[in-house]
Formats: sequence, structure tokens, C-alpha cells
Amino acid sequence: MLNRMETWEHLTPDQKDRARQLFQRFKELPPDRRQAVNQAIRGMRGLTPAQRDQLVNSEQYSRTFSLQERVLLEGAAHLPLSPGEGLQ
Repeated sequence: MLNRMETWEHLTPDQKDRARQLFQRFKELPPDRRQAVNQAIRGMRGLTPAQRDQLVNSEQYSRTFSLQERVLLEGAAHLPLSPGEGLQ
């Protein structure tokens, strides 16, 4: 929780707005899809932004995630992700 708070504190106002919007859309997903998206976000935490983009645009993700889910993943990929955290 402290990692999350510290990460939030260092976001720019624009990043905070984008994070809020992403979270709102994330909450609209069915529970099983929220879990899958959250796991994917957690898997991106150790990657560089370029690696995250490559993963989100990969054939594997195109088969696994809907367009709406990939938009969420792409948005999360462009935010600083605190270690060990997804959107939850």
C-alpha cells in the first residue's frame, strides 16, 4: 500500500487523471476479465515502456484480450507501475 501511495504522489496531474479514467473503465469489466487484465498489468511492472508496448501489441495479447482490454493495458503501460501492483 505504501508503494502505491508513493507512486501516486509522484504522478503528474495528467497521469493521475489518466489513471482515474483507466480505473473507472477497469471496474466496468466482468470480474474474470478484471483478473486477467490485472495479472497482465502485474506482469508488465518489470518491463521498460518499449517492452510493455511490444507486449500489448503482440499477437498473443491480440488473441487473449479484447480491444477494450488492450486499450486499458496500453494506458497502464504508459503509467509508472509500482512494484507488485496492478489496478485492483
